Amino acid sequence: MTDMQFQLDNFMLYCSSKNLSRKTLASYEQTLKLFMLYLKNEFQIEEVKKIQTGHMRHYIKYLRERGKYTVVAASNSNHNNHPEGRKDYNSEVSTSTISNYVRNIKVFFNYLYQVEKEITKNPMEKIENPKVERKFKQTLSPNQLKGIFNQFESSTFHGYRNRVITRLLLDTGMRVGECLSLLPENIDFQHKSIHVINAKNKQERFVYFSYKTANELKSWLRFRDRYSDSPFMFPTTKGTQLEVRNYERALRQAGEKVGVHVHPHLLRNNFAKYYILNGGDWFSLCRILGHSSVEVTQKAYLDFSDEEIGKKYQKHSPLTFIEEL
Repeated sequence: MTDMQFQLDNFMLYCSSKNLSRKTLASYEQTLKLFMLYLKNEFQIEEVKKIQTGHMRHYIKYLRERGKYTVVAASNSNHNNHPEGRKDYNSEVSTSTISNYVRNIKVFFNYLYQVEKEITKNPMEKIENPKVERKFKQTLSPNQLKGIFNQFESSTFHGYRNRVITRLLLDTGMRVGECLSLLPENIDFQHKSIHVINAKNKQERFVYFSYKTANELKSWLRFRDRYSDSPFMFPTTKGTQLEVRNYERALRQAGEKVGVHVHPHLLRNNFAKYYILNGGDWFSLCRILGHSSVEVTQKAYLDFSDEEIGKKYQKHSPLTFIEEL
């Protein structure tokens, strides 16, 4: 085992002890294995103490020039996954992806420098994350949302379930993973609140739902109890926890039928935008979304269109509310 491999294994054990999500752990490991492969092939480096700032700059340049899926960390991955068959094979690696790689590598070297004291100088200290162009978050119109809801066949178990999930995500701003892991006992109908435990960091918070959603959830529970004894609020027909990718597929297909590209996080985005457009405040929105600070929330949702800002202004204009003026 090389020094790099040992340090990576140690880092992954450290991350696991901090209860990071599987998705985060997999992202760290894949990123670092690809970086290690590059250092070995290009510079014959297999010791963390030999890595310099210049090596990272070369790697960022390399990432910009190589195509997607043309490099894999495991030799048998190409054989199993056939990446050359993908439509985006060999296309340009996005700035967002490169930024994620840089961020993950920074976490690793911060660990080596600050926690383990394995290196006396952090080679990532002067490396800036590539600037990612902000993507405008689409606001779905009421008609588009209604069209999506209507694509789910409520006479079937999975269709009714997916319709309720979709409406609940829009009404609460929950992450899809949080929603699919819900148990009935997490729901407080008296206070119209849901106790959410974030799978990413194990932090707890409450989200809230409307009177309309309360009635829908009660109806769904009565329906669910006739056909399932699963502990989950939104189980599969076999009683197991519904996987995120399966719900994502159903939502995407519903959107395609009405000409809308939709995914679960877009519902969370739309909850946040409608919340602010309808007069909600940033502080309570931050609490509901489970963000670490109001600044994080504002940074994520400050991309309102001119039309949206204009409509919000009409609700809050001083002359509208002060007759004397």
